[in-house]
Amino acid sequence: MVERREYLNRLIKWKDEQVIKVVTGIRRCGKSTLLLQYQDKLKASGVSDERIISINFEELEHEELQDYKKLYSYLKERLCKDQKTYIFLDEIQKVPSFEKVVDSLYVKPNVDIYITGSNACMLSGDLATILTGRYIEIKMLPLSFKEFLEITGMDQERGLAEYMNDGGLPYIAVMDRSPEKIEAYLEGIYNTVIVKDIEDRQTRKETDPSKRKITDILLLKTIAKYLASVVGNPVSIKSITDYLTSTGRKISANTVADYVEALTESFIFYPAERFDIVGKQILKTNRKLYIVDLGLRNHILPRVHYDLGFSLENIVYFELIRRGYRVLIGKAGNAEVDFVAEKNRTYIYFQVTADMTAKETFERELRPLVNIKDNYEKIVLTADRLTMGNYNGIQVKYLPDWLLEK
Repeated sequence: MVERREYLNRLIKWKDEQVIKVVTGIRRCGKSTLLLQYQDKLKASGVSDERIISINFEELEHEELQDYKKLYSYLKERLCKDQKTYIFLDEIQKVPSFEKVVDSLYVKPNVDIYITGSNACMLSGDLATILTGRYIEIKMLPLSFKEFLEITGMDQERGLAEYMNDGGLPYIAVMDRSPEKIEAYLEGIYNTVIVKDIEDRQTRKETDPSKRKITDILLLKTIAKYLASVVGNPVSIKSITDYLTSTGRKISANTVADYVEALTESFIFYPAERFDIVGKQILKTNRKLYIVDLGLRNHILPRVHYDLGFSLENIVYFELIRRGYRVLIGKAGNAEVDFVAEKNRTYIYFQVTADMTAKETFERELRPLVNIKDNYEKIVLTADRLTMGNYNGIQVKYLPDWLLEK
């Protein structure tokens, strides 16, 4: 099993705190393995087996516990009197009204609760209302570039090429990466996410009427393919609707919005809103969407859509999220800054480019940063080594080196 130390340490940090630990992320990013590894840590620290209750709702033997009343009775009967009981509920979104179970357990003494889910809609509706202030969310992503190198033992150059082509899902890093096996594995994951997370969303709709049904799988895949092809470009519901209309499909903007929401709720695509750097405010139009794993993007798209610059931009977006930043798209006058990374009301501005050796490219990438008049850090990340340096306070860094920084 691939040990995800960063996420494991976060769980350890929150151990025994009076909050529900919610681990979210796309299927097969390692959530179930993380819970098992954490349970091993508990046992190694002296926690006995009877004080650990673990249920994976994707296992057939637990199917009857998808009735929330039966689940609650099952858990209540197994609580250890006067001792801390650790409860792990994996893929909890499969249980309609599960929030009633979690809330009832939360108020009991000596209970520490950990849940996972592969759909963000589990944190909407009743759960968000009932558990406001009572849970922390740990957003789990596929492997970082650093983790990928540690597991595969590759050097930077080969590692970056394979990471961009095959993606960072944990099993990809340890498997025999022949093209046929990778394609088959990614196809299985993609279809599972599309189909199962629709199923979970429909289940959720029973308790959250705001979630409309997603019934057209072909339409969902068509929208996913289009979004994968425009990664790194501004996109709106209108532009997606116009594209579908141009292909001969009549569809409403509301329907498109529902399907895009389904794709973001299942953690395939992540949004980045536009941000006015001067006014320090969010803009309502033309956000960007980034795909959670480049292996999935390469599976969805024909190879002719491959674009090095946007792939690097996609990697940087998720690395910034891993490092705890809120990631926005910067607007400075008529110019765009690839990323504005915000943490604790402090900003860092990023440009990302494949190659800056051409004079016009160098000037184009630096110009938006030069025109920003505040004193926050400004960085250009590039895949060429020749332009590294400091240019009047703007740092140009070799992207693989930056990805490996602590």
